[in-house]
Amino acid sequence: MNLLSFYKIYYRHRIVKANIFLKFYLFIILPIRYLLNLPFFPKRINLDIYSKKNQYLFQKDLNYLFEFFNSDKGNFYIDQYIQPIKKTSLKINAHGYSPFYEKYFVLKKEEKINILELGSFYGNASASLYYYFKNSKIYSGDVLPDLFRYKSIRIKNFLIDTSSEISITQNLLNLDRNYDIIIEDASHSLKDQIISLFLLFKKINPNGLFICEELDFPETRKDMNPNNEYPDLKTILLNIKNKKDFNSKYIKQEDKIYFLENFKNIELYKGKYNEVAIIEKK
Repeated sequence: MNLLSFYKIYYRHRIVKANIFLKFYLFIILPIRYLLNLPFFPKRINLDIYSKKNQYLFQKDLNYLFEFFNSDKGNFYIDQYIQPIKKTSLKINAHGYSPFYEKYFVLKKEEKINILELGSFYGNASASLYYYFKNSKIYSGDVLPDLFRYKSIRIKNFLIDTSSEISITQNLLNLDRNYDIIIEDASHSLKDQIISLFLLFKKINPNGLFICEELDFPETRKDMNPNNEYPDLKTILLNIKNKKDFNSKYIKQEDKIYFLENFKNIELYKGKYNEVAIIEKK
């Protein structure tokens, strides 16, 4: 993690809200806090080497792997969003998405597939998927790719900003590569959820999956929909399920038509706290 990423994660939101005196103080202590945290940053792990001594992980179910690698997609995890120096061994409730994912993933477990994760953060979910889908290639994108702590010949980490159609186009749409599973776990804002689904749905292979995590954030968190825009992605998906029309300034007509002609099924699930949408393609 470089200094700029450290600032964006732990201090930018505080500095934006601070008065002039507090801003000055925070900028003074920022490099000091960064240096204090350096020894506690997660070490990088080569999964290809690590797996040679941990073959048993290839036999574990998805929730075990999520918890082993400390992904918040499992039932419990250690808070990974606090400064590393403050990290404890206390496990807290995570999203609890594992049973929903396992229901769909088990059918593709042995296949040679491409998986795209947007919003990879430290890469803990990518490491879990590396063991669950032992024949897969995993593409992990994030706006802060320097956080990613794993490496493998089967994993590619890259920079992408899912709030930008230009970034999505350059880093994904323009590439000659499709995916069998796309997991959208990036900013969770109203706009980003919508454009990610409708721009990228054409990049999913037949019988593939698109997953949108924290689907309910735009309706439950003001910062994910600060302008009270409507409709959010959850409303759009419910309209589709109920065969009702929908319109959004973030969806091009051709992308809307493509989605409606090519989706097979939409299911919404509630985890321990938040909702997730799993969309199957024809």
